[in-house]
Amino acid sequence: MLMSVLFANSSGNVLLERFHSVPGEERLHWRSFLVKLGTDNLNGARDDELFVASHKSVYIVYTVIGDIWVFTVGKDEYDELTLVEVLHAITSSVKDICKKAPSERVFLDKYGKVCLGLDEIFSQGILEHTDKDRVRRLTRLRPLVE
Repeated sequence: MLMSVLFANSSGNVLLERFHSVPGEERLHWRSFLVKLGTDNLNGARDDELFVASHKSVYIVYTVIGDIWVFTVGKDEYDELTLVEVLHAITSSVKDICKKAPSERVFLDKYGKVCLGLDEIFSQGILEHTDKDRVRRLTRLRPLVE
């Protein structure tokens, strides 16, 4: 299961987060852990450079795109390889929505569209779509013509 997707800026402020099957009392722990992980490893990292970690029998794959840090957390069948695919789908869709690697301002300006894109990529912690073109068509809120 995909437990969490979290977007933060380089100052450690959480911009967007989605948790699935994570109790409310554990969410603060995960937020602070992921931000600390980003602070320790992502300063000076290149765009789309992937980082992998594990914590409490879960897998974490994270990267930086523009000014935004992106974290994916999964367990069981959502191991490092699957999380790389999820992260690639998320980052390519965010770049597509923002028209480039996003700054914090552009990301927040396109916040609603990014949320729609995330809803199309995964639902209730299950991966649904990884094709960026399909996600783009679905976020237009028009019926698919196939």
